[in-house]
Amino acid sequence: MGKGRTTTVFFCQNCGYESSKWMGQCPGCRQWNTLVEETVPAASKGANGMNRTKASARQEPSSLSAIAMQEEERVSTHIQELDRVLGGGIVPGSLMLVGGDPGIGKSTLLLQVCRHLSDDGRKVLYISGEESLKQIKLRAVRLGEFTDHLLLLCETNLGSIEEIILQQKPEAVVIDSIQTMYHDAVSAAPGSVSQVREATGVLLRLAKSMGVSVFIVGHVTKEGTVAGPRVLEHMVDTVLYFEGDRHASYRILRGVKNRFGSTNEIGVFEMRQDGLAEVANASEFMLSGRPRDASGSVVVCSMEGTRPILLEIQALVCKSSFGIPKRQATGTDFNRVNLLMAVLEKRVGLPLSNCDAYVNIAGGIRMTEPAIDLGIAMAVVSSFRNKPVEEKLIVFGEIGLSGEVRSVSMAEQRIAEAAKLGFTSCILPKSAEEMLHNSGGMVKGIEIKGVSSVQEAIRLI
Repeated sequence: MGKGRTTTVFFCQNCGYESSKWMGQCPGCRQWNTLVEETVPAASKGANGMNRTKASARQEPSSLSAIAMQEEERVSTHIQELDRVLGGGIVPGSLMLVGGDPGIGKSTLLLQVCRHLSDDGRKVLYISGEESLKQIKLRAVRLGEFTDHLLLLCETNLGSIEEIILQQKPEAVVIDSIQTMYHDAVSAAPGSVSQVREATGVLLRLAKSMGVSVFIVGHVTKEGTVAGPRVLEHMVDTVLYFEGDRHASYRILRGVKNRFGSTNEIGVFEMRQDGLAEVANASEFMLSGRPRDASGSVVVCSMEGTRPILLEIQALVCKSSFGIPKRQATGTDFNRVNLLMAVLEKRVGLPLSNCDAYVNIAGGIRMTEPAIDLGIAMAVVSSFRNKPVEEKLIVFGEIGLSGEVRSVSMAEQRIAEAAKLGFTSCILPKSAEEMLHNSGGMVKGIEIKGVSSVQEAIRLI
């Protein structure tokens, strides 16, 4: 009787918090009505099926100086934007999670990765629990020619998948998607927190023991009801998120966790008929179609990791027809826009309290770096006064509550990117200008104008 005994556990679908009883609010993530009841076998209550009572050979602690360190081996995907986000390529034996909205292009990108790896003579196993072999073949035909080193499998039973991986010994495995996989030892439905956690634990063990690189696809619904990437982030080595509107042509691949590289890098792709194409010059791509001699349009430079990206900030300010003016921000923090408008009204004297204001980052990309503060403020002033800003001018800097313009990092790289695209003048914080003079990092071909307050910047434009 005790052999088949089960126990009831409540899991949070948002963060994976486990509780023996139901609660209205999750103590882990403080979200309401996210705990769901699941039945878990009592025998499997442990760490991914591992028996804690039978301890293996005891590990002795080692001093930090006694540990030998060597550079991690990297395998190039031949997709430079993806290699940049991964930190230089795929690390063998790593477990990588690729998340994003349905239809954003996750499966397409990973199929392109499989194609490049198989072209190098590496055995790759693509496992799909959502599509048939014919559906995968239809997508593959659009992407190009594939070699026989790519193997396809339609399976959702994790036990069968584990046997095939041990038998075939591939160098890379793609699981599309983790929400469709199930383990016989867990009685919960596929996609539940316990099934997703158990499946990820098995794949993690295979990746580390065999040295195989595993890509996991995780779906994120708009309602956020499916236990997906947020539950897995602490288990995997790398977490990549696909961002962007699936109805638009561009895609942003952002690394939010990476044990083998930086977490601030992004990759820019364009969705085409033959798959995802890299956008090497993201700044030029984001500024394409920029209007001329239009008020409320200002170009700023934001840093994503070590990569400078030029963006166009648009603002539209007009008199409100209602008692409460409307404010809207697209692509940046709404509360930050309200704060900057309050600074302009208090420190500069602009009567914005009875004006509707709309701020947008053109191209659909989302940026929240404080360095774009000065660009937002200048765009609002330009639209309010209906005076265009100089076309070849770029601005960046953080604005404080007193109206001061504070310094930002990597000013030289930002200016160099602007000069490369033909900009002739730059407004930046005074302290950043002094640092450039002292270090000898001035960029030729572009005029530098340092400002210490918002009032000075407004006078310059």
